[in-house]
Amino acid sequence: MDHGSSMLFALDQLGICRYGLEPRGTVIYGLKLVVAGLFPSGDVLADIVVYQYLIQAALYRNSVPSNHTQCKLHTRSHRRLIDKEQRDCIVIFFNSIQPAATSLATRSIQGIRAPMFPPLRIHGARLLQKHGARIITCRAGLYPPFAQPSISPSNGAPCQLQCRGAKTKTTIKLCDLPQGPIKSEFKPPQEEENEPSYPTVVHQARRNMRKFDNCLLLTRVGSFYELYFEHADEYAPLLNLKLASKKTNAGPVPMAGFPFFQLDRFLKILVQDLNRYVAIAEEFPNDAADKVKSGGLMHDRRVARIVTPGTLIDENFIDPYANNYVLAIHFADSKETPELKSAMVEDHGIRVSPPASPMLLGLAWLDLSTGHFFTQSADLASLPSILSRIGPREVVLDENIESRKDHDIFSILAEDRHLITYSSKGGLTAIGDWTPLLESPVPESARKTFTSEEVLAGGLVLNYVKGRLQGMTVRLLPPTRHESMQIMNIDKNSLRALEIKKTIRDGLFRGSLLHAIRRTVTKSGARLLNEWLSSPSTSLDVINTRQNLVARFIAAEHLRDSIIMLLRRSQDSQRLVQKFSLGRGDADDLLALAHTIRATEDIVILLQEAAASGSDAAQNECLSGLLSRIDLTQPLKLARKIKDAIDEEGIVHQHEVEDSETSQMLALAQDIVATEGSQEDASSLHKSKKKRPTSIKEYYAEDNDAWIMKPGASINLKRLHAQLSSLLDEKIELSDSLREKLGASSLTLRWSTSLGHIAHIKGKDTKNLTNIRALSSSRSTTSFHLSEWTTLGQRLDQARFHIRREEQKVFQSLREQVVRNLVKLRGNAAVLDELDILTSFARLAVEQNLVRPKLNNSTTHTIIGGRHPTVEGGLVEQGRSFVRNDCLVGSQPDGLLWLITGPNMAGKSTFLRQNALITILAQIGCYVPASYAELGIVDAIFSRVGSADNLFRDQSTFMVEMLETAQILKQATPRSFVIMDEIGRGTTPEDGTAVSYACLHHLVTVNRCRTLFATHFHGVADLAASDGLCTVDGGGPVQLYCTDVEEDDQGGFVYVHKLRKGINRRSHALKVARLAGLPERAMDTATQVLEAQGAPSTFSTGAASGAI
Repeated sequence: MDHGSSMLFALDQLGICRYGLEPRGTVIYGLKLVVAGLFPSGDVLADIVVYQYLIQAALYRNSVPSNHTQCKLHTRSHRRLIDKEQRDCIVIFFNSIQPAATSLATRSIQGIRAPMFPPLRIHGARLLQKHGARIITCRAGLYPPFAQPSISPSNGAPCQLQCRGAKTKTTIKLCDLPQGPIKSEFKPPQEEENEPSYPTVVHQARRNMRKFDNCLLLTRVGSFYELYFEHADEYAPLLNLKLASKKTNAGPVPMAGFPFFQLDRFLKILVQDLNRYVAIAEEFPNDAADKVKSGGLMHDRRVARIVTPGTLIDENFIDPYANNYVLAIHFADSKETPELKSAMVEDHGIRVSPPASPMLLGLAWLDLSTGHFFTQSADLASLPSILSRIGPREVVLDENIESRKDHDIFSILAEDRHLITYSSKGGLTAIGDWTPLLESPVPESARKTFTSEEVLAGGLVLNYVKGRLQGMTVRLLPPTRHESMQIMNIDKNSLRALEIKKTIRDGLFRGSLLHAIRRTVTKSGARLLNEWLSSPSTSLDVINTRQNLVARFIAAEHLRDSIIMLLRRSQDSQRLVQKFSLGRGDADDLLALAHTIRATEDIVILLQEAAASGSDAAQNECLSGLLSRIDLTQPLKLARKIKDAIDEEGIVHQHEVEDSETSQMLALAQDIVATEGSQEDASSLHKSKKKRPTSIKEYYAEDNDAWIMKPGASINLKRLHAQLSSLLDEKIELSDSLREKLGASSLTLRWSTSLGHIAHIKGKDTKNLTNIRALSSSRSTTSFHLSEWTTLGQRLDQARFHIRREEQKVFQSLREQVVRNLVKLRGNAAVLDELDILTSFARLAVEQNLVRPKLNNSTTHTIIGGRHPTVEGGLVEQGRSFVRNDCLVGSQPDGLLWLITGPNMAGKSTFLRQNALITILAQIGCYVPASYAELGIVDAIFSRVGSADNLFRDQSTFMVEMLETAQILKQATPRSFVIMDEIGRGTTPEDGTAVSYACLHHLVTVNRCRTLFATHFHGVADLAASDGLCTVDGGGPVQLYCTDVEEDDQGGFVYVHKLRKGINRRSHALKVARLAGLPERAMDTATQVLEAQGAPSTFSTGAASGAI
């Protein structure tokens, strides 16, 4: 194809035809590129709109504009594709603008005339980048006409158009350009046409507020973070900040602020308490070129990071004992298909559709503070339980489903008030696209295990996190896939009812199972224990390995105590290493990492000695397995470099200075809050306050600098310190010389923030200054300049500056070495966390006399002398003992289900819960509170214990109870363990008995799972007996057990918490009512009614006393 004869370049009047703007005196030019002949219809390939914001002086050559030139390529969505065999490149250059031509002309392009249209005069309002339309902003101004284009195409070569006026060079392949008719996507700007002219800082803040319009903007201005405009109006009262007004030429601007060192405090309120998104704009120094472009501005304020509840990194307020997960959920579009619609039929006037298959979900969640990354497949029914197990701080959904509020997933998320954010998957739709965000690529063999839904969910969460970090580097662990077969499923209701992480009544940590067993000494170990309790293992190998290690630590007390002591010396390794992967981390973090590596080395030595000297082969093998996962070759070298480079004393000194400066800044902020201005008044306030040390030089001796790095950290640093030492010697010599020359023994050479390098004399020595001009003086002191000291002082400043810069180079080199060792450091940290948990299990077993449970692949449940791990602790504090009970369920002689009756407050619910908790403890590798325990692996625990109204979803207590029960009957398997307490109590006794027995019958005959079933409906036992599920001699799959009340002759009674075989038909509710303090008149009435009622029994007379 002849490119030269087939291309037409033209200036087109774009303003009115494209955006419908009215002419008003400002010149904006559009350049439309058209290819004629490439396609029959002559489709537009690209539309390039250039806006030039220049002052009138820029019309002339060699003039410097006061505002910089900006250009953007503006393209549209098209469906048509180009044949890949017919392409070449079009290279478009925008250079610099020329003076306006006096007349318009036309130029011939190989026989084709390219007309030059006159400039179109239209209104010059700001055009914003909105809704995908890539249009840069501009203001009203003078726009010079384009000069004549220089076009000299040749066959087969790129065609160049030189339009002198901008600075962007864009290379575009024809095959990459979208095709089809151009449709206008521009929407009228929402801001006022003539925006007031604000000061630079306020203008930058307004720009960032528009760009991140869903965030609260905090702008760094010197030593403060400030809020402006509507953000200040709305959030100043919530943050208890004084709302002030900043005076500008355009009028007062609402503002509020706080000192920079209080950022964490206010982020906690905004992000954790108020669930707000916060954009933090930091100050970035402009280089020489940027200063020219910006008209001499020293700083540009750009958003460096967006903080949301799920993307916390190292903020001081982040919970050290819990993970901070952000979770993404992907699900396929479930709109009705034509096939489904046609399959619908009418049944008695009601449209009935075939049962739909379960909706498959992809879940991906990560903790940005630790780097952990997980995925899982699930269905909609299991989503509430998974959400309870993970506990995400933020849930991310695809932005395409934001409008589908009727979807079930929104009601599930709303029930627990999850914070929902919408995002796009970006370009991370394949596992290979994740590699730049991971510490190592996902192996090809592992990629096949992820479902398509998981991959899309992973891309969604990674793209969201990437956008929040605003260009920060991130290195996450490769994703770990959770498979439901590998962990015990504890549903949402069981997590709550069993009080695994927090209590039901108060929602507190104290009183929960986690509180009762946690003896970990590291924060990362506590987080891992939290994970283990939420998802116990179903692997016998994993459980036995953990138990073997616990057994060794119980037997070897010295080994256990030594490891615990070393773990106390280590830091939160997971979050520590993650800081460096995100390009953060300071000298303190490097030292903490070095200490942790040293502690790991000592632990390895202890484990090696234990593995070599132990008599139990299985335990030795488990210790060797731990040791094989620790790699200290490179980390030890890194630790030595850190210890050799960083000056710990210097860091301590700097912290003391920072504390001093912080106290001064806090006092200064209090003064500023009391004024109507901002930190601009800080200098005047500072002068009026008593002087406090604010720098290392002032805090310590004049020349006693505190450095982060040791002088020998690098060759250059050693040389620079030698130069500084030489200059300090010169200073001493100069001081001695001046004292002798001026006869002033009190003379000192100093530096002042206001006067620079000065000589200072006090006392009687001031009388000897006859020919010296004083800069400042008082009755007893005089300060003045000396050229010798000014020159030497400048050399000292330069030497210190070069040392600081070299220190930063050394520090950056150490950080890079940490990043290079990420995989090994994270692997070692994981082993330390497991050791922390297993040694804590050993401590717990010794403290509370726990036993090692035996686990197998059967479906039996044998616990002798079981105790409740949390209730027992509460009784011990009161000086009371816990009554132990046995539980033998699942085997043929012991029955599949225990039906438990008895009085209120006799311990039925406690017995149910304790056996579920013992099962959970056993499968996380912990010893259990019992005399003996042998358990078959449980795949899921279901609990129907206690209910309350769900007003949010308009559900009564009985409805909630039935919903929970339905889930159990649908999901329980022969390997599940179920506890059910008082099913049917929310309705009439007749209906309750029917529902209760129906559930019991289903669990025994259909689910065939191990079940503990407590009830006050004694007729359930009669129905079970009539159906042959239980017999008088104790046979059948249902076994009857009960608790009792013992009464004395004076009417006193005591609860008997020990279970015995039989059925107790008396619930003794009136005794509980009397204990609760019901009035005697009410109690008399209740007694009369109870005596007037009778309850027939299908059992013999002995049943009333407890025997069948």
